[in-house]
Amino acid sequence: MKAPSRSKAVSRKQPAGSAPQAAAQKTDARIDTQNDAMADTKTAPAGLQAFRDRIDGIDEQIHRLLNERAQCAKEVGASKVSQGLSAAEFYRPEREAQVLRKALERNQGPLRNEEIVRLFREIMSACLATEEPLKVGFLGPEGTFSQQALLKHFGHSVRGFPLAEINEVFAEVQAGHADYGIVPIENSTEGTVNNTLDMFLTSPLKICGEVELRIHQHLMGRMLSLQGIKRVCSHQQSLAQCRQWLDEHLPGIERVPASSNAEAARRARDEEGTAAIAGETAAEVYGLNMLVSEIEDTADNTTRFLVIGRKLFNASGKDKTTLLVSAGNTQSPGTLHHLLEPFARYNISMTRIESRPSRKHKWDYVFFIDVEGHASEAPLKDALEDLKKQSSLFRLLGSYPCAVL
Repeated sequence: MKAPSRSKAVSRKQPAGSAPQAAAQKTDARIDTQNDAMADTKTAPAGLQAFRDRIDGIDEQIHRLLNERAQCAKEVGASKVSQGLSAAEFYRPEREAQVLRKALERNQGPLRNEEIVRLFREIMSACLATEEPLKVGFLGPEGTFSQQALLKHFGHSVRGFPLAEINEVFAEVQAGHADYGIVPIENSTEGTVNNTLDMFLTSPLKICGEVELRIHQHLMGRMLSLQGIKRVCSHQQSLAQCRQWLDEHLPGIERVPASSNAEAARRARDEEGTAAIAGETAAEVYGLNMLVSEIEDTADNTTRFLVIGRKLFNASGKDKTTLLVSAGNTQSPGTLHHLLEPFARYNISMTRIESRPSRKHKWDYVFFIDVEGHASEAPLKDALEDLKKQSSLFRLLGSYPCAVL
């Protein structure tokens, strides 16, 4: 937990003088910077200049290889177009996961694994977009954690568009208006996002991937200190993730749920006395002062997101499978044990299980289960065959690559 004494109130600086004067000052500063750079190049020691020349040569090689890779991707895309495939079918999550894992295996530093993954993700995103950018829906508006998850998984070369509700993300993907969607499924502190689970009860969409996003919650607003706060606005999940901090540092202050953290940030911008809990991007988008950073109660606070699409994909070598199952009478003794028995028999590791009302009649439930492995490969393939025989409901929601970092 972060105490207010450690917070930094970041005020937006107002430009001094008139607009023409400011423009002239910027121009003079730019000229001075260019002159300094030229002088530095002329006076640089021979050893330093040699390093710079070497870096320039490496940059030229990187640039040439990037364009060579993009050209290869373009030729692959042309081949797929000739087969009648759409832009959505160019994206192969299992192939991208394999590329990222190989990059991590090769990495010997000094760049961190996170930086290597981000760089290769952006390279693949740019290459994929040489034909037609993917259209990906996410829970908006701009500045939400869902948007951050989208960029982490797909890179910045996709065409992301914000949607107001989780059910709208499902609807847009199902209708074909979006190629894929990003939806939150669970948080390591507050648990499952039930709205997302319930959508799978009726939706024909499949799970194509997962994203794990480390969540930092920040307190922000137009005011310069905590004393100016009359109410705190945020998504109910974020309010819950910061409950202890709010109880300790802002006791008695009203907590107002919002449809999203970005909507809370918009209200903080427009309403006197309203502060928001949101991600750093929201502070930038809505021009808010960062009052206190990282106020989440749990240090490793992480949210898991699902990538949803219209088809299943092949195995990547390290996969997870999500199932929706039920039995005829879930109130009978041993029902759940009977359903799960094939996993134990085939030595399948189950990583998650959730129950939800079936909506058929009261006190009847369905189970959402995550297990390790791909549905097309043994031993999971054999275990699922046995599970089907003893289930009244069996649906394979997806087999997809495990999150890379």
